[in-house]
Amino acid sequence: MKIVKTIALGVALLAAPALTNAPVLSAEAFAGSVKASAGSASYYGKRFHGRRTANGERFNMNAMTAAHKSLPFGTKVRVTNRRNGKSVVVRINDRGPYAHGRVIDLSRAAASRIGMLSSGTAPVKLDIL
Repeated sequence: MKIVKTIALGVALLAAPALTNAPVLSAEAFAGSVKASAGSASYYGKRFHGRRTANGERFNMNAMTAAHKSLPFGTKVRVTNRRNGKSVVVRINDRGPYAHGRVIDLSRAAASRIGMLSSGTAPVKLDIL
């Protein structure tokens, strides 16, 4: 574990190690190398509502946010449900998903917008904005 010092507060904080071994790319590098990607999406909600996300903010299941393994925090992504063509723009604020074969975990609100609440998962296309 590495120690991070904050000068303004004079407090030493412990920085947790990365939760995944996936390299973190800049949004520009990711968008330049992969214009769009596809895979399976899932969502998370009530169980995690109010807990801290990987970027330090509190998870709000009613916000348009998502977890991605390697995109930088703050990256905007258009997620399109390939079953029905509905799409939503989300902001990456967490790391995951950890289930095999998934490319993104959406907040409950984002999952609702693209019509995947009843199924729990959906085939999606991701476009970096």
